[in-house]
Amino acid sequence: MLHLLRVALLALPLAYAQMTHTVVVGGPGVLLFDPQNITAAVGDTVLFSFRQKNHTATQSSFASPCKRLLSPDGLTATGFDSGFQPVPDNQTASFPEASFVVQDTNPIWIYCRQTGHCQSGMVFSVNAAATGNTFDAFKALAVANGTSTTAATPTAAPSVVTVTQTITLGANTWTTTYGSYPGSGNPTPAPQPVVHTVIVGGTGQLVYTPDRVVAQPRDIISFQFKSKNHTATQSTFANPCRKLEQTSTTGQIGFDSGFMPSTDTTSPLPSFNITVNDTAPIWVYCRQAGHCGQGMVFAVNSVESGPNNFSAFQALAKQLNGSSSTGNSTSSSNGAGASGKMMLKNSRAALSVAAAGVLGGIAVLFL
Repeated sequence: MLHLLRVALLALPLAYAQMTHTVVVGGPGVLLFDPQNITAAVGDTVLFSFRQKNHTATQSSFASPCKRLLSPDGLTATGFDSGFQPVPDNQTASFPEASFVVQDTNPIWIYCRQTGHCQSGMVFSVNAAATGNTFDAFKALAVANGTSTTAATPTAAPSVVTVTQTITLGANTWTTTYGSYPGSGNPTPAPQPVVHTVIVGGTGQLVYTPDRVVAQPRDIISFQFKSKNHTATQSTFANPCRKLEQTSTTGQIGFDSGFMPSTDTTSPLPSFNITVNDTAPIWVYCRQAGHCGQGMVFAVNSVESGPNNFSAFQALAKQLNGSSSTGNSTSSSNGAGASGKMMLKNSRAALSVAAAGVLGGIAVLFL
């Protein structure tokens, strides 16, 4: 009798331990999961409550935030998907719901597959890591490289265009031809080139200081290497941690300072200079092992008003950890984290019944 009582008492906290995490999806003028990231235990329920407009909660992977999770053979969509849940603007109650039960502690990555929503940062995660494959890195990757399954064929990324412009400085006038990038400013060079000094590294620091600058044609970027052994190596936004010539499809060869060993007492500091030739963004990283993956990157003329801004570049570098964006990235979730079965009712009732059953059993034992 006492053994049965002990078992019943142990079962009681287990019944109450299972939680339901409610996540609000969308709302008037809002493209957001609220909250955007949660920590959940095995057996917990994640309940999506859909608000105005027409959204989904669809499982994806860290490497491809805006595409449905696929089976191992890459042929079949798998994982959880609520389907589209339209909600009119005047609805104020009885919102549609969809839920899944957490099966393990692996991260679960979710996005809205309505056209353009994922690329606007409408993503969500369960049990995302605190470092490496974090929620912030997942969201940045969605904004930077997302491809919605319902969107039309995406427009090609903007490219550098050749511009010819007459520039006057004092009594001197000349015609210059330069490369410009959509969203970048017009060139307004100073009478003398501006030298932008960038400190590379430092005692216990894997950073460029500052981490981004705005420069005009003819300006000079002077990298000053401080402590340890770093580089300033040109890359691309899509492949932050690989040399430009390794990923270029047009034969471009970028600059590379080579390794610059230095100590805290080195004077003068070793330096490497480049001259800015146009207003197109320039992406730079340190190719010392592991440094780029920890966010040691730098940019010139990054367009901060667009998706390919410096923060997205740095987040992508951390996510890729110095590997190829297409070769080595793997998802931490194989689809086992979500049951894939949609339940349109809150599981709190079932949880209450289970708890009541345990209490009833205890009562019987004492009769």
